[in-house]
Amino acid sequence: MFQETTSGDRSMPAIALPDSTPSGSGETVRLMMFGSLPCVRQEIHHLHLKDYAEPNDWSRPLSTGRPNEVMVILTKRCRLG
Repeated sequence: MFQETTSGDRSMPAIALPDSTPSGSGETVRLMMFGSLPCVRQEIHHLHLKDYAEPNDWSRPLSTGRPNEVMVILTKRCRLG
């Protein structure tokens, strides 16, 4: 589903993520957003207004190594059924 892309010497920083299958509490799902810092902040705000996620639930912006681009990650619980 996901393919690793290699473009030059750019590499993403390693991020420690929690175990995705804690006992009995469902799974986790991670959403990643890429863009300029002002656009990423605006979209986080829009998702907050739609009651999807609190702004503080997102990771701190991480540089992708590309000019004017950051990445943020949101980890949420997913309960099936």
